[in-house]
Amino acid sequence: MTISSSSAAKKAKTLIEALPYIQRFSGKTVVIKYGGNAMIDDELKQGFARDIVLMKLIGINVVVVHGGGPQIGKLLERLGKKSEFIGGMRVTDRETMDVVEMVLGGLVNKEIVNLINRNGGTAVGLTGKDGDLIGARKLVGSSGGDDDEKVDIGQVGEVAWVNTDVVDMLIKGNFIPVIAPVGVGEDGLSYNINADLVASRVAEVMMAEKLILLTNTPGVMDKNEQVLTGLGPADIDEHIRSGAIYGGMLPKVQCAVDAVRGGVGSAHIIDGRVPHAVLLEIFTDEGVGTLIHR
Repeated sequence: MTISSSSAAKKAKTLIEALPYIQRFSGKTVVIKYGGNAMIDDELKQGFARDIVLMKLIGINVVVVHGGGPQIGKLLERLGKKSEFIGGMRVTDRETMDVVEMVLGGLVNKEIVNLINRNGGTAVGLTGKDGDLIGARKLVGSSGGDDDEKVDIGQVGEVAWVNTDVVDMLIKGNFIPVIAPVGVGEDGLSYNINADLVASRVAEVMMAEKLILLTNTPGVMDKNEQVLTGLGPADIDEHIRSGAIYGGMLPKVQCAVDAVRGGVGSAHIIDGRVPHAVLLEIFTDEGVGTLIHR
């Protein structure tokens, strides 16, 4: 089967457009936070796995950090345990933490590893407990009320430190690390940590070229629902003050800005509902989301 000359020209243009990006990023590290619809829709999952394999084959050191909130909620429901949230964070008692570890470190992590491997990659699954990768600090929740009372939300943590020795070893062995956001505290307990935060800190410690956060929105949007891109930290601060960036996007944007301020080359908040969103963001001139630079 042959293609028409117009189709051939379009495909050739796409390949040529990608060439300088391939040359620029080969040998560099890209940390990707995988979540949202891209983790649920079967076609998007296959597309994501192929994107990761292609990036690895052209010499990019890919590190994947994944979430799994909806999957945790579904299993808790099947077990007859009600999910409770305070200030947007899941209250995580010891029993819930067992489920979190089972879902993040087991079901979800191994599904992603399997998808990548079935598409020609060589992925290895980790949690923050492996190789002393992620140290956790207990996070105290806020009631969100007028008195802003502090609330114990259980085994929910923030990143205390990151030790990427095991990740570096896997990359040198030509593997693709896939990390579940579970850390260990000084008390020896496991802690559930926000995946955006883990991805941001891992990218910062590894001095990654890029941090990519997949979302269920077109990117960071202004009050007129137009996608904002090419933003620096000062631009972000201004949009937060004006109220253009608010709600659930705030912590995601803050993770991206912190990574850039910490030495990451650039951060991208992109629409994971777009097929092959990662490739489009890295290897095309237009991209599919918001670029945050130094």
